[in-house]
Amino acid sequence: MKKEYLIYKLSESVKTTSKIDNDLFVKYNVKRGLRNEDGSGVLVGLTQIGNVVGYEKSEDGALRAIPGKLFYRGYDVEDIVHDLIREKRFGFEEVAYLLLSGSLPDLEELNNFRELINDNMPLEQKTKMNIIDLEGQNIMNTLARCVLEMYNFDPNPDDTSPENLMRQSIQLIAKFPPIIAYAYNILRHSQQGRALHIRHPFENLTLAENFLHLLKREYTALEARTLDLLLVLQAEHGGGNNSTFTVRVTSSTGTDTYSSIAAGIGSLKGPLHGGANIQVVDMFNHLKENIRNWTNIKEIDAYFVKMLNKEAYNRTGLIYGIGHAVYTISDPRALLLKELARDLAKEKGREDEFAFLELLEERAIDCFANFKGTKKRVSSNIDFYSGFVYEMIGLPQEIYTPLFAMARIVGWTAHRIEELNFKSKRIIRPAYRNILDNQEYIPMDKR
Repeated sequence: MKKEYLIYKLSESVKTTSKIDNDLFVKYNVKRGLRNEDGSGVLVGLTQIGNVVGYEKSEDGALRAIPGKLFYRGYDVEDIVHDLIREKRFGFEEVAYLLLSGSLPDLEELNNFRELINDNMPLEQKTKMNIIDLEGQNIMNTLARCVLEMYNFDPNPDDTSPENLMRQSIQLIAKFPPIIAYAYNILRHSQQGRALHIRHPFENLTLAENFLHLLKREYTALEARTLDLLLVLQAEHGGGNNSTFTVRVTSSTGTDTYSSIAAGIGSLKGPLHGGANIQVVDMFNHLKENIRNWTNIKEIDAYFVKMLNKEAYNRTGLIYGIGHAVYTISDPRALLLKELARDLAKEKGREDEFAFLELLEERAIDCFANFKGTKKRVSSNIDFYSGFVYEMIGLPQEIYTPLFAMARIVGWTAHRIEELNFKSKRIIRPAYRNILDNQEYIPMDKR
């Protein structure tokens, strides 16, 4: 039997061995995707870190959609962001301090924390050389490998005491920007023949500013503040999102920080989780080319109906950036991002595109509701605007998902610390019901 045929035969067996009747999930009351029948998430844990609110339950248990809210350690993210916008200051380090410690820093604590981040930002020379040697095609994979390599440089990699976990968390937050920036510059050098730049971070810059400096050197103040805002909005999103839950599941085993975070990176890399903003940008560029009049509602609606009918664009029947697992009426992150995105579009002379994107958002929501014929509300999510914002800042698509990781590393490490410091720690171990009948073993000479 040829090896190629054996691979074919084994792959064909998957069609039968992986087939499970959907009715059986109902029969055995299995919560597919850890979702209840009403779409809400199955309650599997408790946390004091983040809270994602998109609906409320009435006394009879029915869900009622409400405007979306996001809380960090009990603080409304809307209040945090509006304060940052009003004072035109950077907030990612402040939010990182809040999520890790549970309290807002005063000015002295914030300055010391920023200094601590900057002190830990430079990479070991061996890590820089390994990034050059890897020349990875996917920066998320390069990021995961570099995180795993950090284990070798850590004097106490397996120590899960609170003090050591906090030290590791700060180092990871600090080192994600240079790893991502260097990995992209090397990718650009190897695939596009561009000059290779390995710049050093500056001590007096914020994390967002340093990242832009490492990646492209020149940037405007508004570009830096907008990137900072995106990092703030994506730093945490509750314990139930797939990558954070992955970090909590692996952390519950007692494994080391680097293995757990690498698992979270692998989860975020998935196109159903961290890659949605790239899909929105591709869709937006397609619509710019295929809709002649950017202000014609009838033309836009007609094209969206074609997309929903799988007759246009990539024929998946999806409108990317519309809908969310929790948010229904609105995604607070999308609303907040639009405030600075509008200013950035004005600075870049792309106001017509931004107006078109806003109109697409409005029409997509209405078309989706009319097409589905359901009373369930859907809204745009943060991905609807984040990709366009990244593009206006001048950031390449190869780093869109890594940027998500650069923000979410804060939430991941905060949840890992919480998971490992429960008084009654238990390994996370849900159950799967086996629906296959037992079979009698067949000896080799009788097969």
